[in-house]
Amino acid sequence: MNRRSGHKVLKQDVIIIGAGLAGLTAALHLAERGVRPLVLESAARVGGRLAGGDEVVINGATFRLEHGVHGIWAQYRNFNAMLARHNLRPVFIPAEDETWVYRRHGYTRLANVGRAIRRSPIPAPLHYLNLFLNPRFLWMLDIRDWLSLLHVWAGLVFALGIDPIGENQPLEGLTLGGLTRRWSPALKALFLGLARNALAARPEEVPLSGFLAFLRFYTLLRRDSWAFSYLPDEGGASIAEPLASRVQTLGGEIRLNATVDRLAAESDGWVVHSGGQAFAADQVILAVESRAAESILTPLYSPHFQENGGMAEGPGGLFFPRSTSNAVIRLWFSARPKRGAEAGMFSGEFSGHNFFWLDRIYNQYRRWGRETGGSAIEVHVYGPPETLALPDAVLITQVLQEVTGVWPELRGARLGQHLQRNEQTHTLPAVGPADRHLGTVTPWPGLFCAGDWVRHPSPSFFLERAVVTGIAAANETLQARGLEGWALLDPLPAEPFAGWIEKLMRQGRRRIREKKRGKV
Repeated sequence: MNRRSGHKVLKQDVIIIGAGLAGLTAALHLAERGVRPLVLESAARVGGRLAGGDEVVINGATFRLEHGVHGIWAQYRNFNAMLARHNLRPVFIPAEDETWVYRRHGYTRLANVGRAIRRSPIPAPLHYLNLFLNPRFLWMLDIRDWLSLLHVWAGLVFALGIDPIGENQPLEGLTLGGLTRRWSPALKALFLGLARNALAARPEEVPLSGFLAFLRFYTLLRRDSWAFSYLPDEGGASIAEPLASRVQTLGGEIRLNATVDRLAAESDGWVVHSGGQAFAADQVILAVESRAAESILTPLYSPHFQENGGMAEGPGGLFFPRSTSNAVIRLWFSARPKRGAEAGMFSGEFSGHNFFWLDRIYNQYRRWGRETGGSAIEVHVYGPPETLALPDAVLITQVLQEVTGVWPELRGARLGQHLQRNEQTHTLPAVGPADRHLGTVTPWPGLFCAGDWVRHPSPSFFLERAVVTGIAAANETLQARGLEGWALLDPLPAEPFAGWIEKLMRQGRRRIREKKRGKV
């Protein structure tokens, strides 16, 4: 019996809060070592942002919804290794190309850029120059773009020379907007489009540390890092549900609709309060998104809880990367577009930010498209706040007008639409100060963190970072029990030329620091 709450306390091996990818990864790696975790998930489905969604009927056909189309990138090595080890890796759908759609002063132009970047014959980081061999890409540029190439190159070299995650460089106060301030309109739009599609925020809001880390991991150091695939028909559910089933087969327990109300540090471990029940364990892994983690952890580092094992609140408290929301709009048409790749990004004068032609990705949509001659597009809208605040009908109409403006052959062919608003669960990557940005090991003994917002020396992002930190948190728990941990796979190294430039930049920075110390 817990003296404070009066609840009967149920003793567990390990408690994991959150059944997203990070929580399921931690649970699986613990269960494989014979530790039976209890996973508490507030939602009705496992998976977090990988959870399956409801179904929608459009013109007599049924389609399953999800959080949004997910990309599985070439550098997601630990993610793929975990699935392969358990024979859970589905047949991914390779991406073919990506179209850049740019509108300025009412004029719209398109160019395919994805394949040109990842299949460039020019070594990284110069592989972007292959774009200039594409006539459509050149047509999107003007004299200002050519005059600003040196500024763009300087920004890329800057990204090569600084590893925000590996060197713990928060670059506080610096944003993507500042880095690209002197870039030309078109080239600025291209890179801001790349950043916004991944980081889901306006340039003035994107921390420079997050953008540089993103650029390095996804494309700057290796040409093939830009290669990616799509999940199959079931979307994220094709990953999350088999993982959860495997955890349960190995002895773990998953409770859905189990919101955690409070986390309390006791002299002999932790007590987790959820829906009138209390669960106790020596170790707890917190594997929820940044905003939820902050709400759960805030009482632990307030002065009121300091006497009970809490951490005294330092200046400014702990650092939690910002969580952002977005809208996903799906449109069905009775016709097909005549040009463009299966996916791409909007930049310039658009409300939408990236798009996916679902009838060219998912088998369910492909079959429907063949039978009907129709098409379906998914458009993601990441802001600004005033755009996301628009009523559903207004936002759908706005995006519909933009889509049919790019592909006029679709005008008058709409069959149906659906708007889905995703809560503030998307992490805006940033590197916080080492003493305030929580890692897998926290200031509280026996409490570990996992998720794509958690500080860790790995340069990984999103799904891969969730897996990496999930394994790392499981390893800390296993070590506390005297059990063997799991090895983490490093990302593939930089290409030789990019690695050489990176080395020169770091040597130069080191010499500058040594000179400054000498003068002091």
